[in-house]
Amino acid sequence: MLQVRKSEDRGLAEHGWLSSRHSFSFADYRDPAHMGFGPLRVINEDRVQPGQGFGTHGHQDMEIITYVLDGALEHKDSLGTGSVIHYGDVQRMSAGTGVRHSEFNHSADAPVHFLQIWIIPEKTGIAPSYEEKNFPPESKRGQLRLIASRDGRDGSVRVHQDVAIYASITEPGQRLTHALQNDRIAYLHVIRGGLSANGVTLNGGDALKATAESGIVIENAREAEFLLFDLPSY
Repeated sequence: MLQVRKSEDRGLAEHGWLSSRHSFSFADYRDPAHMGFGPLRVINEDRVQPGQGFGTHGHQDMEIITYVLDGALEHKDSLGTGSVIHYGDVQRMSAGTGVRHSEFNHSADAPVHFLQIWIIPEKTGIAPSYEEKNFPPESKRGQLRLIASRDGRDGSVRVHQDVAIYASITEPGQRLTHALQNDRIAYLHVIRGGLSANGVTLNGGDALKATAESGIVIENAREAEFLLFDLPSY
């Protein structure tokens, strides 16, 4: 079964310094039909103005993944970690028993654009931890590049949940396939460009939920970038 989530149907938060699109219920946006998908709980597409950001705040028992699309994002946390991440960088923070952090646009004159993804961990109360890796565009071009997984295989960041997250940059005429086991579901989020997935046309910001499918087939892409989540069904 396939279900499309159109970009314009996402929740919208406009705060002046922040413009955010919510794929699932978040903060003041509440939609009982979109509370998450399997352990995938949040995909926020955020644009933060120069010199602005999220002040120090806390998280607990959540796997938080940041995927920068453009600009530079500065991160500081109570684990003593401090870094600036750019396009190609993937940041994973396991909140576990509790962590405090801040996120700011590192630039004084250009906005930063990124996805923030939350995944419910398979076990609560773990020790907080942080990990960051770079996946250059050429590693994603024309293929499904694993960027996050339960065991950190193939150089991916480790997530404390039975998930696999792939990133890809496609070119016209390419066809990509990903098989799904019987007990797995998939969520495809198109970052930019356009493509068809299992015969469904999708554009930037659109998403596709797939349940009881044998796999995902990506075709008819036009300079598209996307994330594919292979998830356990709940």
